Amino acid sequence: MTYVVTDNCIRCKFMDCVEVCPVDCFYEGENMLVINPNECIDCGVCEPECPAEAILPDTENGLEKWLELNTKYSAEWPNITVKGDAPADADAMNGVENKLEQFFSPEPGKGD
Repeated sequence: MTYVVTDNCIRCKFMDCVEVCPVDCFYEGENMLVINPNECIDCGVCEPECPAEAILPDTENGLEKWLELNTKYSAEWPNITVKGDAPADADAMNGVENKLEQFFSPEPGKGD
């Protein structure tokens, strides 16, 4: 089992999760974070830290596409271990539906 970052992180990207991760398995895209499932140790400390509730265990139904997305982009984006600033419109974007289709950017973030 691993944890995956899902739709609600897109354009929220609060980053509270990165500082609590004991194995530094978060990677930063331009407008979301992902978890490297091969590095995640399934400790679960990141899940309650996410204000957007965008981190879920991959054992929940319907998360296959998110496991694929996390796997793909964690291999391409830079690692992040320090909390940065959330986007200015993060609170307004929290809870917006279908963000993957509307707002997802495959571009990398800055990382550490």
